[in-house]
Amino acid sequence: MLVATANSGVQAVEKFNIHCPDVVTMDLTMPQMDELECIERIITLDPEVRILVVSALSDKSTGIHALSLGGSGFLCKPFSEDELIESLYELVQE
Repeated sequence: MLVATANSGVQAVEKFNIHCPDVVTMDLTMPQMDELECIERIITLDPEVRILVVSALSDKSTGIHALSLGGSGFLCKPFSEDELIESLYELVQE
């Protein structure tokens, strides 16, 4: 079930405070707030949240850094619906 969408890191943190989801999918490229700062803020609000980082970045070091800050999984674009479902399933099974 989709609870909310956000167009920026600031909006993502605001909506996280309102909806408190168990799982977040987050693109690494977003305006108004560094995506890594956004991950840190959300993890501070709820250390148990599962964050699936999604990116088309060819430089995986940013993705690895996102995981070290609290991201729970990483999915490279483009991806299929089955790959997304599998990634989300893995997150909720951990």
